[in-house]
Amino acid sequence: MSLKSIGLELRCQCIKKESRFIHPRQIQNVELFPSGPHCKDAEVIATMKSGHHICLDPNAPWVKIVIERILKSSQV
Repeated sequence: MSLKSIGLELRCQCIKKESRFIHPRQIQNVELFPSGPHCKDAEVIATMKSGHHICLDPNAPWVKIVIERILKSSQV
């Protein structure tokens, strides 16, 4: 079994990061990947309802709000 098959990449997944606002109705799912040995930067990847994946800039103000909401909901 490869690391990729269990969801672990050994490199950064995001080359280009989007900071422009994307309306929540267009987003199906958001995944957070903390920084680590695979990548020095935290990564936020949104799966759009169209099926496309977009890397979001974790420093964009609206993305920070999304991250806070995800973290709060995971603590419940």
